[in-house]
Amino acid sequence: MLTCKDFLGWLNDYLDETADDEVKLQVKEHITNCANCWVVYDTTKKTLQVYKGMEPREVPEPLRAKLLDALQKKCGKAGGGSLC
Repeated sequence: MLTCKDFLGWLNDYLDETADDEVKLQVKEHITNCANCWVVYDTTKKTLQVYKGMEPREVPEPLRAKLLDALQKKCGKAGGGSLC
């Protein structure tokens, strides 16, 4: 049986429809029986639908610079982790 932690690990593949049939079945069963995970699933699915319907927009330069700076600082602290 899938745990809530397992569910979160498979949510992306489930929503992208790239999970195998066994995982799809387990996720569907889990969200049928776990109200909290169903809310996470439903909210995430609806959020993706909203954003997929929008036109891409450029990130303003000041915000882009702040984000890049924050990522560089995080990577430096993490010792060059997998995101770096």
